[in-house]
Parts: sequence; structure tokens; C-alpha cells
Amino acid sequence: MEYSEATPSAGSPNSSNSSSPSPLTSSPTSPPVVISPCAACKILRRRCADKCVLAPYFPPTEPAKFAIAHRVFGASNIIKFLQELPESQRADAVSSMVYEAGARIRDPVYGCAGAICQLQKQVNELQAQLAKAQAEVVNLQVQQANLVGALLCMEVTQSPQLNPEQPIVDDTFFDSPQSYRSDPNFIEDSLWEPLWT
Repeated sequence: MEYSEATPSAGSPNSSNSSSPSPLTSSPTSPPVVISPCAACKILRRRCADKCVLAPYFPPTEPAKFAIAHRVFGASNIIKFLQELPESQRADAVSSMVYEAGARIRDPVYGCAGAICQLQKQVNELQAQLAKAQAEVVNLQVQQANLVGALLCMEVTQSPQLNPEQPIVDDTFFDSPQSYRSDPNFIEDSLWEPLWT
């Protein structure tokens, strides 16, 4: 940590030779201002300038973030890369560099490519399982439709089929020939009935 105390210049306090007061200095009665360098400058053991390119992306609370990126890419390459990008893209670039550096440390041979291949393999396996499950669902739906059709056919064949055009006649009279034989007066009464009235 660096401490900056307001000290009077060599001349008088209101000397015209002194340049404009730096933002680090304050009134003589205030306590000293503590400046915390960014994580990058702290690891590199250098003074963190006001316009440090690394300060917005490597705060002092996250020193491991810069340590990982510095170990793989180097500080000069990180600074050069960030200076070539517009400020709107620098945060994403730093996140990408830190992730790629972590993957390279975990897998020195393949790095991010190994992680991508592993994830792609998992995606392919899950897609195969999904296709298999969808095929089983379709198969079960076909089996269910076949069972419903078979049940409907069984109900139709077991229920009596009536012709709606044929009138319903009570066949008990014709089925029992003894019904007219048991009555001896049936023939006689029917023969002696007048044909016209």
C-alpha cells in the first residue's frame, strides 16, 4: 500500500511554480489518503497509475483472477490485448482470458478445446437419450391406440346388431305352436266369423 501525504512545495505554499494539485493530495489538515493498487499492479509489484488499463478488470479483492491470466498469457500480452479493444468489449475479453487460462491450467494439452469436446460429447449423449425416450413414447401411444381399437371391436361384435328398417315383432306366438292348439274354439271361432259386416 502506498501512502500519500500532502507536503508543502519547496517555495511558499502559494507558489506559482507548483503545478495544479494532484488528486492524491488534500488539505494539510486531512489524514493521509490510502491508495490501494489493483490486483495486477500488486502482483507485478509496480505502482498503479491513475489510468491503469488493468485496474477496472482486476480489482484488489480478486488477486487470483489476474494471477491465473498472468501465468498463461503474461502481463504485457494482456495489456496489449486490452489496448487493442474498445472499452465496451474489454470486460468480456478479460472474462474469456481468465476462463481460458483456468482451463489451460487444468488441462495443459487441450485447454478450452478439451472442455468444449467433453461438453459436446455430453450433449450428443443427452440427444441420443432424448431420441430414445421420444421413440418409446410414440411406441406406447401406438400400443394404446391398438388396444383401444381392439376393445371397440370386441364391444361391437358382442353387442346384438339390430336392423333399424326391420320392425320388432313378438315371435312368441309363432314360436309356440301349442298356443293356438290349446284353445279348441280358436279355429271354430275364426271360421264362423263373418267375412263382412
